[in-house]
Amino acid sequence: MNILAWIVLGLIAGAIAKAIYPGHQGGGILGTILLGIIGAFVGGSLGVFFNTGTFALTASTLSIAGIAVAVLGAIVAVFLWNALTSRSAL
Repeated sequence: MNILAWIVLGLIAGAIAKAIYPGHQGGGILGTILLGIIGAFVGGSLGVFFNTGTFALTASTLSIAGIAVAVLGAIVAVFLWNALTSRSAL
């Protein structure tokens, strides 16, 4: 049942992050789910870091607050992905 919750959290958070973030993000439904799951880990880890000052690899849960944290983490993940893969003319 836990895997199903991760998939649902990933789909919801990834879809909201793709809708909020400007520009086109590729990937289909699997890319959206993966983005949301990565966002849950990024957001959960950043939340623990800002609350306790220590780094721990944690993820948010399937709740309203967990979805909000996962969406913020997914937006950070999309920003970092675009920054690392964008081609700049130097």
